[in-house]
Amino acid sequence: MRIELGAVVDARAVVLVEGVSDRAALLALAARRGRDLAAEGVHVVVMGGVTNVGHFLSRLGPPGRDLRLAGLYDENEEGFVRRSLERAGLGTGLSRAAMTELGFHACVADLEDELVRAVGPAGVREVFAAQGELRAFRIFERQPAQQGRPVTAQLRRFLGTRSGRKEAYGRLLVEALEPDRVPRSLDAVLAHV
Repeated sequence: MRIELGAVVDARAVVLVEGVSDRAALLALAARRGRDLAAEGVHVVVMGGVTNVGHFLSRLGPPGRDLRLAGLYDENEEGFVRRSLERAGLGTGLSRAAMTELGFHACVADLEDELVRAVGPAGVREVFAAQGELRAFRIFERQPAQQGRPVTAQLRRFLGTRSGRKEAYGRLLVEALEPDRVPRSLDAVLAHV
């Protein structure tokens, strides 16, 4: 994974996210709150998966550019992120609380899961309907593989069934959130930078 350092040359802070849907959600929340992250010198960098976090930390963190860093990661990747933070010189024996103090926040399951739960099944269906995709979701939820699964799991899985859908709904679900229902991880990473 090659980092375009020129893209973050004017950065005062970098938020590391796994994929484009996480970036879309974070930028949408910032916009809702009247923040222009680029103008503030905050760059949201898509890592292309959590396994690249060590590379980004070494180039942008203390061993490299020594920028203020923050990030989002999926809960089941916590050990990997912890070890990468420690190798980058950001602490030893890091607990989740210590990682949070560093600006790295766990998403329960993943950010899409948190957004689906925060918006609620009815609200997510309304967003699908507004995008003309409710019929497609209805067909999807009748598939044998979806039978017996919780509706939140079906909604979350539907987001990943077509290229570009997760990114679009990362933004749309944040826009549909009630202000007091913003997922803690998303809220905290934005507050950190």
